[in-house]
Amino acid sequence: MKKDITLKELKDSGYIDKTIHEEIQANLIARIRAKEPVFEGLWGYEDTVIPQLKKAILAGHHINLLGLRGQAKTRIARSMVSLLDEYMPIVKGSEINDSPFHPISKYAKDLIAELGDETPISWVHRSDRFFEKLATPDVNVADLIGDIDPIKAATLKLPYSDERVLHYGMIPRANRSIFVLNELPDLQARIQVSLFNILQEGDVQIRGFQLRMPLDIQFIFTANPEDYTNRGSIVTPLKDRIGSQIFTHYPQTIALARQITEQEAAVSAEDKLQIQIPGLARDLLEEVAFAARSSEYVDAKSGVSARLTISAMENLVAAAKLRLIESGAPKTTIRLLDFMSIIPSITGKIELVYEGEQEGADYVAKMLIDKAVMTQFESIFPRIAKLEKEGIKTPYTDLIKWFNKNHLQLNYNDTDKEFYAKLDKVTPLATVVEENAADLSPEDQNFCKELVLWALTISNKIDKSENQSAFTFDSIGIGQFLRN
Repeated sequence: MKKDITLKELKDSGYIDKTIHEEIQANLIARIRAKEPVFEGLWGYEDTVIPQLKKAILAGHHINLLGLRGQAKTRIARSMVSLLDEYMPIVKGSEINDSPFHPISKYAKDLIAELGDETPISWVHRSDRFFEKLATPDVNVADLIGDIDPIKAATLKLPYSDERVLHYGMIPRANRSIFVLNELPDLQARIQVSLFNILQEGDVQIRGFQLRMPLDIQFIFTANPEDYTNRGSIVTPLKDRIGSQIFTHYPQTIALARQITEQEAAVSAEDKLQIQIPGLARDLLEEVAFAARSSEYVDAKSGVSARLTISAMENLVAAAKLRLIESGAPKTTIRLLDFMSIIPSITGKIELVYEGEQEGADYVAKMLIDKAVMTQFESIFPRIAKLEKEGIKTPYTDLIKWFNKNHLQLNYNDTDKEFYAKLDKVTPLATVVEENAADLSPEDQNFCKELVLWALTISNKIDKSENQSAFTFDSIGIGQFLRN
């Protein structure tokens, strides 16, 4: 933390006073010229959102980030803090971060007039120059702009006509800072109106006080397109005052989605050492989200947040961790069976249309997992024919016949040694994997064995039954007979 100085010392240091837009622009330009990353951790936006952000900053615009939930809108806003100077000088004691060179409050003006070059100057770290407010219907003008403080008036023995009795709201206190207003359409229209002059002219009106306070703020708004019809809208004059509207989006490839999940999922270092996650398992997890975004049962307008896969990854690891605790094994590997543990992550993160509600959230979640399984399966293995012609052998004929005389039970709490020993007994299964996935790692090949079994059950070639502790695979006839 920097120590306090006087106004004279600040002048002698050669400090140049800048507006927040000039400050952010200067730091952005310096990073670009130094070939340094500007916004870290924003995967998939390198060629879309980030170039637009750079242009909006260089234009000195206020920004509205428009996109569905879980598209890193708040993360983008918070990342802009890194473009601020590390420390900013203010008139010591100022409630609204008054610049020593351009004070705007009565307090700062009076102090500088009284002390001149001996005016005390303190420093504000950039981490304290970020203000964030969630727009909810109960937010009022006093919260954002300010109000008269009767206690202050009584304590200082001042009339209500004196500017010093004002209590400043969040926006004036964010002077020379970044102010983020999340979910802007949720803000009542009459409250949005109070922002007009602040964005354009810098005027602040509190209880009849007409104050000329040229607030220096970088505004960032976030909004969800769904809100425009379901809960509210951004009033046109306010939207007109926001310089740039930037659309965000979901990751467009599995690889990018994986990077986001791996970055955000809360998996401890100890769990990473004890629990191995095959690459195919990571890909399958992302395929579930992709399947949800294109599903006829899921409301596309609501979106499918990236938090679905983040939460699902944490549930996958938790399932494996529970197995370690129950089995006493030192290590384990994520299996396809473990994907049943991500159902709560799916049902809690998707909004269903009428048809989906009729089917039920659990059914839709399992259907999405099945769809993801088939997408991944068909990217590695030959398609499973719907109808098999008699006498014509397919890549799966021997495997299907194996289940006419055998069954396979896979338990959730089997150790890796026990689990994969059971799979190895299905010799035709190993043949299918060797012929089509020989170039994959041993862990991915083991995962492929489950993938093939799962795909055959989805295609009604073999039967699958489940309970709280195990999955059992049989031939179609035997499986149905045992259940009946």
